[in-house]
Amino acid sequence: MSALALQIRSGVSNVKISVVSPVYNEYEVLPYLLDALPKALVKLTDHYEIILVDDGSTDGSDRVIRERAESDSRIKLVQFSRNFGQQAAITAGLDCVTGDIVVVMDCDMQDPPEMLGPMLDKIHQGYDVVSCRRVGRDGESLFKRWSSTAFYQVMRSGIDHRIPPEVGDFRMYTRRAVDGIRAFREQHRFMRGLVAWLGLKEAILPFHRPARAAGQTKYPLSKLIKLAWTAISSSSPLPLKASSYLGAAMLLSSVCAACLFLIGFFADWNATSSLAWVSFLLGLSGLQMTAIGLLGDYVGRVFEESKSRPLYVVSQVCNIEHSPEQPRALWLDTHDAQSAVRVEPRIYGPIVLPAAPRKAG
Repeated sequence: MSALALQIRSGVSNVKISVVSPVYNEYEVLPYLLDALPKALVKLTDHYEIILVDDGSTDGSDRVIRERAESDSRIKLVQFSRNFGQQAAITAGLDCVTGDIVVVMDCDMQDPPEMLGPMLDKIHQGYDVVSCRRVGRDGESLFKRWSSTAFYQVMRSGIDHRIPPEVGDFRMYTRRAVDGIRAFREQHRFMRGLVAWLGLKEAILPFHRPARAAGQTKYPLSKLIKLAWTAISSSSPLPLKASSYLGAAMLLSSVCAACLFLIGFFADWNATSSLAWVSFLLGLSGLQMTAIGLLGDYVGRVFEESKSRPLYVVSQVCNIEHSPEQPRALWLDTHDAQSAVRVEPRIYGPIVLPAAPRKAG
């Protein structure tokens, strides 16, 4: 039995739980979260922290968090200089956690805090990752539910069969699982794929996902499509392979079309066959351009990774004692008024291991 399991069994009050939640223009829903989440946590432990990562909000979400943090030092704010995306916000939160157990959840109350107790029971049983599977969705359109199901089917069948269906970012991790996730520092991130790639012992808990407590979703169709493409392209070269297969099929089709063209030439067919031939050439050119575009996207991602720019830039903090020493993270010079701690500006590059000492002689 692990040391963490023994600690939980002896009493959950000795275990520190860290909650990470990305925030983007959630001014209306934050009061609901900051009222419900502490009430759920105090039933599980005496030691916890809530890290809210403001992903470049423009509606005053950071003010709501700061007001609560002034009266409760366990509520902490990490504020980005601009919008870096949900996956980067989750990464920054995981970089800052100090707990033995870590929870990642949305701030819109669609990930119910009441699930934390059953999730902790699974950690007690020796699992490293506890994921919540959506078996019902309130307040979502039929198209969104259908597209989500189709996305997970494509991911499991063509990309990585280890990715569980209908499981989002609502998860609970042990400390060693978080340390494993923190080791991934690529620019284009899909956290669900990274968790599946680790291959740690995972438990699945079903839950009915309620509607948002307030406000509107900040994940429109365009962002969902972008996330889906990031998930596919960062996890597998399948699109490039698919374009190769399509290219081979089109080559075979062109041979058949050439034969038909020769037959039509000698048989003196009418202009309809010529129009069909032109349509075929246009379709072939379109497929070629699509394949070139896919290749260009992958090359562009390699170029972006080669620059090794920070995954995020932190401009302000609240109740954060020090900046974590993680690669590809930029922390600007900030002053935390709540704890009178000055977080020094620093940027961390790639981890460089010291050279092995040479043997004398």
